[in-house]
Amino acid sequence: MAEAPVKEDVQKDWDKATQYELTDDDIQRAKLLLGVDLAVRHQEYVGTAQVDNIRNFASGVGNDNPLHRDPDYAAGTRWGQVIAPAMMAGIINTPLKGDPMPDELKARTKSLFRGIHVFVSGGEWEFYNPIFPGDALYSFKGEESITVNPSEFAGRNVIQISREVKFNQRQQVVGVYKTLRILTERKTAAKKGKYSAIEPQTYTDEDMAKIEEIYAAEQVRGAEKRFFEDVEVGESLGKMGKGPLTVTDVVCFHAGGYGFIPYAPTVGRMAHKNRKRIAPFYVKNEYGIPDVAQRLHWDPAWAQQIGNPMAYDYGVMRENYIFHYLSDWCGDDGWVKSQYDEIRKFNYMGDMQIITGEVTGKREEDGMKIVDVEFRMTNQRDEVTVKGHASILLPSREAGIPALPPVPPELQAKVNEMWARHNELRTGRG
Repeated sequence: MAEAPVKEDVQKDWDKATQYELTDDDIQRAKLLLGVDLAVRHQEYVGTAQVDNIRNFASGVGNDNPLHRDPDYAAGTRWGQVIAPAMMAGIINTPLKGDPMPDELKARTKSLFRGIHVFVSGGEWEFYNPIFPGDALYSFKGEESITVNPSEFAGRNVIQISREVKFNQRQQVVGVYKTLRILTERKTAAKKGKYSAIEPQTYTDEDMAKIEEIYAAEQVRGAEKRFFEDVEVGESLGKMGKGPLTVTDVVCFHAGGYGFIPYAPTVGRMAHKNRKRIAPFYVKNEYGIPDVAQRLHWDPAWAQQIGNPMAYDYGVMRENYIFHYLSDWCGDDGWVKSQYDEIRKFNYMGDMQIITGEVTGKREEDGMKIVDVEFRMTNQRDEVTVKGHASILLPSREAGIPALPPVPPELQAKVNEMWARHNELRTGRG
C-alpha cells in the first residue's frame, strides 16, 4: 500500500537534491578562503598509528608487504619496526587546537557550495618522514586555488586545490597532501548522461583465470635492494592488478580506516545527529530512508540519478593503489618522495585496473639519488583512468641507504608555529 507514495516521495527528494546550483556568489565567497590555514580540529577514526591499525589499513588497499604487517620482519629493516604505508597519513588525525576562523570570514563563507557534488580528481603528495606505531598525526589545511572551467560532463565546474600538512607529536612533517576537487551541479551531470552508454562488465571463468595470473606474478621487492646504479631510463616498473572492483573493495577501504570526517558514514543516533547537522548531505534512498550522498560509491540507483551508469570507487582508493605499486617496486630501503596523479575516468563496479609504469629519468639533488617515473592505470576498455608521475629515492652502491628528504624551512616554521599555539590553548595559556 505504501509503495507508490514512498517512490513519489523519494523522487521528490532526488529532484530536490539535484536543484542546487554553482553560483557566482559561492565562487567569489570561496576565494576569501585562499591562503587561510586552519588547525584541523576533528577526530578521525584513527588518531594514533598502531601495529594493528597499520596492518588493517594495508589490508584495506590490498597491500601485503610484511614491512606494514609483520613486526618480526620489520625489525630487521632499516626502520627497525613496522611503518605505515605513507599514504595512511591521509586518514590519521588527532585534533589540533588552533584559532578558529575569524567570525566575519566564517559568516561570509557559510554554506558554500551547498548540495553541490564533489569529485576528487587527483592529488599530489610529498612524503618526508615515516609513520611509526605510537605516532599521533596532527594537521592544518587551507585552500590554495580555485578556478572555473567549462565541463563536458556537467556544463561548468569549479576546481579547488587544497593543501593539508600532516605532522607528528615530535613536530616532524610526515607529508603534505594537495587535493584537486571538482565541484559540479548534480542536475546538470544527470541530464548530460555522458557515461550512460557504459555497460557493466561481466567475466567468464577464463577471464578471471587471466586476472588471477596477473596477481600470481606480482612480487613484493621487500628486503632485496634496488640500487640506483642498476636502474635504466626506459625500464619498466612491471605490472600490478587491482580489481575487478566490487562493493566489498569499498567496504574494506572504509574498514581500513577511511573516515571522511565530517561526512563519514555513521550508525543509529550518530547518524541522526549528523542528519540534523548537515541535512543536504542526506538524500532518501528507494526505501524512503535518508542516506549519505556519498553512497554513490556503492548504491547504483543513486549513482544513476546524478548521471553515472553505476556506482564507482573513491579516487583516493586508486591513489593508494598506485602508492602500493611504487613502494613494491622500490623495496623497503627505498622511499617514495612524491606522487602526483590525475584521475581521468571513473572506475565503475566490475572494472579491472592494470597499473604500469616506466623510469623516465635519473638525477642527483642535494645528495639524494632520485629516480623519476611515470605511471598509469588502464581498465578493461583500454581507457587510461589515472596517469601521473613520482620521484623515488633509491639506495646507492656508493652512498648506501638514502636519507629522508629535507623539510623546507618555511614549512617547518609553520608547523612549529601551529604546534606552539596548540600547546598554548591546551594548557590554557593562550
